[in-house]
Amino acid sequence: MRLCISVVCLAIAITFSSAASAETVCTLVEEAQTGRVIKSEGDCATRTTPASSFKLALSLMGYDAGILTDAHSPAWPYKPEYLSTHEEWKQIIDPAKWLEYSVVWYSQVLTTKLGMDRFRGYVEKFDYGNKDVSGNPGKNDGLTEAWLSSSLQISPVEEARFVHKMLTGNLPVSKDAVTKTMAIVPSWTLADGIVVHGKTGTGVPRGPDGILDPAGGIGWFVGWAEKRERRYVFARLIRQDKLAGAGLVARDTLKADLPALLANER
Repeated sequence: MRLCISVVCLAIAITFSSAASAETVCTLVEEAQTGRVIKSEGDCATRTTPASSFKLALSLMGYDAGILTDAHSPAWPYKPEYLSTHEEWKQIIDPAKWLEYSVVWYSQVLTTKLGMDRFRGYVEKFDYGNKDVSGNPGKNDGLTEAWLSSSLQISPVEEARFVHKMLTGNLPVSKDAVTKTMAIVPSWTLADGIVVHGKTGTGVPRGPDGILDPAGGIGWFVGWAEKRERRYVFARLIRQDKLAGAGLVARDTLKADLPALLANER
């Protein structure tokens, strides 16, 4: 099985050769329980590819379906036909490493095991973005490519809503699936005792004509933060003039901004 064949997969391994110029498209921060808006700035309503931020949804699917069982099972080996040039992906990968290293081929093995009927069913039940898992026109590749600069599109508002539903138990999956997914999401501790849990995503944007623009990149950081007894959902979307590292830019800039954004939250 040949996996990771999209434009995004080939470009994801590109390393920085020069500094990228980035702009923030949207910053959205809301209190998880009440939906109270802490920060909403920029275009948070326009949809784009979820890229690897979709791993939050994929993890819930995998645990709910019983394909994933805990943080370290199943552990699947890398195969040369996966065509990865990312060295961290060329090893045995378990669910925790999958999210830590954002391993595309592991996602694709997971969706292949789910099958299209279950995969489409989860996306529709999750009300995830435009719910379009058809993939690239004429290629019949939706099962392994839909979220990779392809047919599946989601807005920052919808990303935050999805995380809110996960945190509040309002997704049609088991509590066990939610608990195990939350346990493997990467986390960081910031100033003032803020703990951030989130998933990055790096993708190729499309222009108004629907054509991919491989000269640029969009970056996601989606998840939730905890400060004392409160939780806050967030979505940051950035766009820069190169693909490589866009998700990391979104992550690092939001981590830098969150202490000030939550300074008045007690």
